[in-house]
Amino acid sequence: MRLTLDKVLAVGNQLEIAATNGSEHIVLTPSLAAKCGYSMESDPWGNTRIYTSLMGCYVDNTDDKMFNIGLRLKIAMQCRLNVCPQVNDTVYGIWKMTFYTPEPTVMRLDEVRQAGYGAMTTPNRLVVRSPYNTAQTYSEDVAGVPMSVVKVGTYYATPHGLKIVDLTAACPTDYQYHLTYTVEPMLELLWTAKESQSDTRYKVFFPITTPLMLWYPEIVDETIPEERMFKVWFGTLLHDVNLVNITFSNGVLSVAECNEKGFLQEQKYSNGSKMYVLQVPFSDDVVLKHNPEPLVTGYFLPLTYGFMVEPEQTPFSYSLAVDSSLNDVVLPSVFGTCDDSTFSITVEYGSRGRNFETMIGTQMLTPELGEAYGLTENGTHFSISLPYTAMDIAFELFDSFYVKARLDMLLWEPNNNWSLNDFSLACNFPLSTTKCYSNGTMTVLSMKVQSVPNLVPGQLTLREKSCKPTFSDDRFAYFSFNVNSCGTSRVFFENYVLYENEISLDYSAKAYTSPVEPEFRHTISCYYMVNDTKTLTFDYKPVVNEPTAEIGTGQLMVQMKLALDESYELFYQTQDYPVQKYLRQALYFEVVLLQSGNPQLELILDNCWATLQEERTSLPRWDIIVDSCENTEDRYVTVFHPVGSDSRVVVPSHFKRFSMKMFSFVKDEKVLKDQIYVHCDAVICDSNARAGVCSGQCRRSTAKYNIHPVANLVPDCG
Repeated sequence: MRLTLDKVLAVGNQLEIAATNGSEHIVLTPSLAAKCGYSMESDPWGNTRIYTSLMGCYVDNTDDKMFNIGLRLKIAMQCRLNVCPQVNDTVYGIWKMTFYTPEPTVMRLDEVRQAGYGAMTTPNRLVVRSPYNTAQTYSEDVAGVPMSVVKVGTYYATPHGLKIVDLTAACPTDYQYHLTYTVEPMLELLWTAKESQSDTRYKVFFPITTPLMLWYPEIVDETIPEERMFKVWFGTLLHDVNLVNITFSNGVLSVAECNEKGFLQEQKYSNGSKMYVLQVPFSDDVVLKHNPEPLVTGYFLPLTYGFMVEPEQTPFSYSLAVDSSLNDVVLPSVFGTCDDSTFSITVEYGSRGRNFETMIGTQMLTPELGEAYGLTENGTHFSISLPYTAMDIAFELFDSFYVKARLDMLLWEPNNNWSLNDFSLACNFPLSTTKCYSNGTMTVLSMKVQSVPNLVPGQLTLREKSCKPTFSDDRFAYFSFNVNSCGTSRVFFENYVLYENEISLDYSAKAYTSPVEPEFRHTISCYYMVNDTKTLTFDYKPVVNEPTAEIGTGQLMVQMKLALDESYELFYQTQDYPVQKYLRQALYFEVVLLQSGNPQLELILDNCWATLQEERTSLPRWDIIVDSCENTEDRYVTVFHPVGSDSRVVVPSHFKRFSMKMFSFVKDEKVLKDQIYVHCDAVICDSNARAGVCSGQCRRSTAKYNIHPVANLVPDCG
């Protein structure tokens, strides 16, 4: 039986339907309706249809010929659950039922009804009803459509004996949108009786509905990449379907939220159907972005439309994805300049920000390295400054007056191992690698060049292989020698003499194992004038009044420095301390009186000593100079070096120079600490007063001291 209600009366859960069972009205809930043979739907015009099976629980059935059905309909916002009354199965009783899930499960009739199923018999029929979500239903893919399946074998008694009937039902449960087409013709049958020749007309209401047909939406992607916006048409949907929400990659947005963001437009047509237009900018966070190539950005928009079919409020969804790509990536760029001592580099991030790694030379730019190179940054770029002597700088070539150094930088994307920018900057920096002194001493700074990558500077020698560097590290070798030693050659020309030597690698050394590399040879030379005449003029003018000195007060400053070698031309700077030295390696100290040009003043070193602690009065202590002379208890000699005038030394009496051998404090054959501090007491004397401390600096050189492991040196002046 079908009962149709006008759409203005009630829809959905506003309508309460109760079955009449004698004087009792039993409200049909969804589960009870499924079990007892009642259902409800809406037609395409919004009217409500109520269907009642003639085999329903509350149908008065007389011999399967007369069916009396009673329903009570009212609008009510309430829900009452009632249990279907027991059906009289005494004559035609059901014995048991076997459900296949697909494994068999045997249940008695009372267990079947308790589980939510409906089961009954009439003289001519067997009726079984099952909700979709019972434990004995199972899912199965039927012709590509997910179906909910119930399969049951029923054993029941008849007047003719026991019967077994196998029943199977399957319904789609994939929450997809299906369409049906319905026509409701009224068929008129006409026949004529043979005897009376009278016509009999009989009209039958014969609705015809097609099976559910899966609906495939029309999807039109009108995205234009250059406009940087996705534009997608989705439809066409009938009037009884409403869009509820859209699921994006980062969450669900309701229709109202989509409208607020300007994503959604609804396009309606005259027949009541509609389409939805979705417009999403590439820049929105719901769009997924990736880079398939260094210069290309791929934009990907996954979507799941959530719909509701009215008035039953049946949900279904549809998923799709659209994508696009643009050559819109601006790669990071590098700019650099040089001054006399420094590389200055600026890196601009490009369109993707700082999502890259930076290599300087052969090592990564870590926060610690960035701090050492003075890294500064903001949201668009960062800058660093490197001295040309930094460990990450490569030397290409050098001569006596300059060095050509190169900075290499690589910007790369680690996830795909893409090279984003490969930058090199080479500059010439002024550097005097060879110095010639009037006392016949030559000093040379040699360095490791990129063309000989396996070179160890400490293995370099002069022509005489015994003449090795006085100082070396991983990159530099420093030589200091007399022009009459180490195999230095001498050639006379007209009025000058040329001294020449060569720095090379001792290829016979066992540590050098790569003869494929080019040879390293560094030629060095010094020119000296053989005969030179200089004219000195002076003008004598008698002094009218003899000068007199007045008693006054002032401040004199004394500074102690550590030189690289005995030439006292190069000194360690503040940032170089603590300086690492090996045992018995010479330390060259210079103490100088500052801010005075008076030649009558003379600097005298009274006492010098070494301590373990920075405090000058701390213990233990070892004397280096005692009462202006070397420590006679030391087995190694403290040497005083003469000071002559040059471009830096104007008043030699203001300078004192001495050298000592490196040592460490030892107790019970164990080094107490790997650092020592050196202190000195200085006296400023009148050069005309030769008494006591001011009698002059001692020149004895008999002191010696013990040999101990490596220590570091931090000079101090007191």
